[in-house]
Parts: sequence; structure tokens; C-alpha cells
Amino acid sequence: MDRLATRGFTLVELAIVLVIIGIILGGILKGQEIITNAKVKRLVNDYKGYVAAIYTYQERYGVLPGDDPEATTRFPDCDTRNGDGDGRMDDEDGTDWGRYWTHLRCAGIISGSGNKHPTHPFGGRVYINYNDYNLSGHTICFTNVPGDIAAIIDSSNDDGNPSKGTIQGDGSATTYDPARSYNLCFRL
Repeated sequence: MDRLATRGFTLVELAIVLVIIGIILGGILKGQEIITNAKVKRLVNDYKGYVAAIYTYQERYGVLPGDDPEATTRFPDCDTRNGDGDGRMDDEDGTDWGRYWTHLRCAGIISGSGNKHPTHPFGGRVYINYNDYNLSGHTICFTNVPGDIAAIIDSSNDDGNPSKGTIQGDGSATTYDPARSYNLCFRL
């Protein structure tokens, strides 16, 4: 029998294949990390953009979006309703709920139409509320933020504690659970 016909891979050939596989896997993992970091930055930038939009509306019209009692007069060509003028974008009885998006869109400050809540890079929706968790006043909240992502955002932009500071995801916890999703709220 011919010795060359039954010969297998050499150790060097196997090593080269393993190195190539390692490089490919490393590139995939690094690519996933880059994508996650971009989503984190986008969520934080979305928050900053919504804050700027709210203050722009308030500066331009003298009232908060969603709470504007003159919205139908101000935007006659836009399908909206007036707010109740109580100084809150979200009332306990829900009368202003989501209307802030409509007012911001009718004013041309943010894109889209209607009162549909925008979504964020991790797939949840964005809403504005009042007195969430241990935060007083208006909050901008992002639903269904993965625990590990919430921890990154809170740690890099606040104190890292889900129940303290200006960013909160829980009213009583002291750490974020990576296996859980959070409604991550930022004080306005």
C-alpha cells in the first residue's frame, strides 16, 4: 500500500485551520460588541433628543407637549386633541397619555405622525411619565431594556444603582439582574 495515499493532516495544517477559525470567531464576537455599543449610544442619544424636543416645544409655545390646551388651534391641520394644561405630560387619569408625541410631531419637532410611541434600539417603546420609581417629576422611560444593557447605561451615565440617581430601572434593587428586562427611566 502506498504510504502517501493514507496520510492525514499534519499538525501544522491543523494548527493553521484552528488559527483561522479563531480569527473568524474573534471577528464575529468583536462585531457583536460593536453593534451592542452602538445601540447603547443610540438609546442615550435618543433620550437626549427627546429632552431637546420637549424643551424646544416648551420654549416655542410656553407649555409642555401633550399638556397644550391650545393644540387644536395651534395645529389645525393635524389630527390631535388639546391637553388639560395642568403642567404634566401624563396625568393620573391618562388624559394626556401619548398625546405628547402627537404635539411634538404636529409641531414638526420629531418625525412621524399620531400618538404612537417610538421604539428604541433594543425593541421596546419609549414613553413619558411622572414620578417613576424614586424619581420626582417627568421621566422618559425605555421599556424592555436588557439588564446587562441597563447596567451599562446607568453605570456610564449615572451611579449604576437601579433605585438611585437620575437613571433608574427599579424602585428597590441595588444591582441590575442581567437575566431580567427593565423599564429604564431617565429624569427629564
